[in-house]
Amino acid sequence: MLKMLHPVAGAIALLTISTFWLSTLFAELFGSEAFVVSVKTTIPWGFFVLVPALMATGGTGFVLSKGSRAGVIGAKLKRMPLIAANGLLVLIPAALFLASKARAGEFDTAFYVVQALEILAGATNITLLGLNMRDGLRLKGRLRRAPA
Repeated sequence: MLKMLHPVAGAIALLTISTFWLSTLFAELFGSEAFVVSVKTTIPWGFFVLVPALMATGGTGFVLSKGSRAGVIGAKLKRMPLIAANGLLVLIPAALFLASKARAGEFDTAFYVVQALEILAGATNITLLGLNMRDGLRLKGRLRRAPA
């Protein structure tokens, strides 16, 4: 069961963060102000999907690692605190701040500074989760290493 839950939860987390990130980028680059407001105020509701998916991914990954800290498993485990800290300390507060500012129609300098930070932090988490997914696929033999 854990062997199935871990990759499914990880994929849901990666897809959710990617959806947030792409929606934000698309709204900011091509959308109207109303579309930006819609995207920014909808993202916090996605936390009800994202947070449990990340918790399930981290918890099942810890159990599946069976205490191993070496090699690919060690690399995955080292990334998880960075992913969690980035999410808890940057992405969630930024999303809540931006939703509040957007709801109030306050598209000022603070909004755009935090928006830029959120885009950078989101790209970082997408990259780290993508690396963990790649390593998980390698562990299961579903992805081969590129020839040297």
